[in-house]
Amino acid sequence: MRLLRLGPVGDERPAVEADGTTYDLTPVTAEIDGAFLAGDGVARARDALDAGRLPVLDPAGLRVGAPVARPSAVPCIGQNYVAHAAESGAEPPATPIVFLKTPNTVVGPDDDVRIPRGSRRTDWEVELAVVIGRRAGSLDSPDDADAYIAGYAVSNEVSEREFQLEQSGGQWSKGKCCPTFNPLGPWLVPADEIGDPQRLGLRTWVNGEVRQDSTTADMIFPVRYLVWHLSQYLTLEPGDVVNTGTPEGVALSGRFPYLAAGDVMELEIDGLGRQRQRLVGG
Repeated sequence: MRLLRLGPVGDERPAVEADGTTYDLTPVTAEIDGAFLAGDGVARARDALDAGRLPVLDPAGLRVGAPVARPSAVPCIGQNYVAHAAESGAEPPATPIVFLKTPNTVVGPDDDVRIPRGSRRTDWEVELAVVIGRRAGSLDSPDDADAYIAGYAVSNEVSEREFQLEQSGGQWSKGKCCPTFNPLGPWLVPADEIGDPQRLGLRTWVNGEVRQDSTTADMIFPVRYLVWHLSQYLTLEPGDVVNTGTPEGVALSGRFPYLAAGDVMELEIDGLGRQRQRLVGG
């Protein structure tokens, strides 16, 4: 089962895709958001699907929105892959590097990405996104984290490296919060349908050429540890999106050119689908 939202910006409708057929989820909920997830929404959607209570929905021609609406926060982890830390010229961090993106960076998986005014170093970052299903604060152990994870999605944690590193004032969010800088989706896949999140392949192409091709096994801090760690410093709310870091193969490495208007990014993660964005001028 895959949860998704279909329709124009601001007027998306909830849906479920299973076995190649898309179903309207509005008999269960008006929205896929934090309240839905906290209210056992995934289980209710699965029950309605299994009972045949959801009408078939034709998705042809419908825009795909981000699979979760209005996250209250988008915490992100930096340099969380061994090879990416190396290509960035850094030692693997001893503790997770945490920064925040503003929630209004989150857009649909195939929406255009706008290069901000003055940008010279806009970069791609495929990441495994963790969507929170229950309020998580001060968890006792990483072993507790599974109970707070609703599911997973593909995230493109787009960055402007000059804003991030040279104009930062010592933090990274200036290069992370430009509008459209977090395409998410196409689906929210329930955690129990993914299995081990540390065994997922993830890939990026730019203009049809491979840039990133790695696996979440290269993470320095695994998913469960990250959810526990974040909960020690902030309270994660249902519907929040946690970006868990990107593998090697970004433009920051110096091996590839930065993005320009007209370029096309394509990103995928095993079992979580594929997204595609075109770069447009700001």
